[in-house]
Amino acid sequence: MNFSKCDKSGALEGFAVVRQCDRKTAKNGSVYLDMLLSDLSGEIVAKLWDFKEDIQPLPAINSLVKVRGTLSQFNGNDQLSVSRIRPVAESDGVKIEDYVKSADYDADFMFLQLMSVAEDFRDSDLRSLVTTMLENNRERLLTFPAAYKLHHAMRGGLLYHTLSIVRLAKPIAQVYPFIDSDLLLSGVILHDLAKTVEFNVNDTGLADSYTTDGELIGHIVRGAMFVEETGKQLGIPDETRRLVEHMLLSHHGVPEYGAAVYPMFPEAEILSQLDMLDARIYEMADALSNVEPLSFSTRQKMLDNRKLYNHGRKEIAPKAKLD
Repeated sequence: MNFSKCDKSGALEGFAVVRQCDRKTAKNGSVYLDMLLSDLSGEIVAKLWDFKEDIQPLPAINSLVKVRGTLSQFNGNDQLSVSRIRPVAESDGVKIEDYVKSADYDADFMFLQLMSVAEDFRDSDLRSLVTTMLENNRERLLTFPAAYKLHHAMRGGLLYHTLSIVRLAKPIAQVYPFIDSDLLLSGVILHDLAKTVEFNVNDTGLADSYTTDGELIGHIVRGAMFVEETGKQLGIPDETRRLVEHMLLSHHGVPEYGAAVYPMFPEAEILSQLDMLDARIYEMADALSNVEPLSFSTRQKMLDNRKLYNHGRKEIAPKAKLD
């Protein structure tokens, strides 16, 4: 945790996100708070002893707080004994995105990049469909993660994942002259858009759980439904709309991974393959980010239970160039 010393007694002070907070009763009958605090550097267990419920409210889960305390060891792990804790004030000059895992790029920048791609479409129907759906979901897109857990499960991760695939798809459309670039990029930009209704996302921009819609319908089917609804409102030809719907319904590749159908034309296949590629490369980079050069990671369950090797030839998980 990135705490700094605040006085000669060794007390520490800093900002953190409250990930868990439980009210408990000690053996002597006093009430204390058992908390888990986090920032970009990690997590720490924190205890606020002799909590006065009539004086101070419980810290809100997923809120950003300023905290002061002393560090000690308990069962071989760091533990913070909290002496003061309060919600962050505007005068503190800090933002929650600086204390939670976030995309490397500004959300407005990423959104405008996607809008710019769509606005350049030659196909006016696809241009209208994609720009309208982006604008209709702008507020949530600016913060939503791409996953509840695993790849791009970060603040702004949905835009980050989408923009990464756009950058992969563009040169592929140039390699194969029979690929409809506008259609391919439409599917890429819209393929995960319905995750904006699949997750319950808190103020940190991270997902707490799936929504009822996410559990019963899911983003794959709901995304196709969004395309159908918006396409009909805009008067998009049925065939054009149907092609985009198919790309969303098939982008997980096979039914085993949630696809409603297999990809049935090249643009749909490319989207499916790039979606898998970006997710896997992110997961590999994330797993290797704390592995020393010339060493192996632990086995990665979501990557076929493989150990991964850090060859050390380049820094793992560097910031990609998006401008």
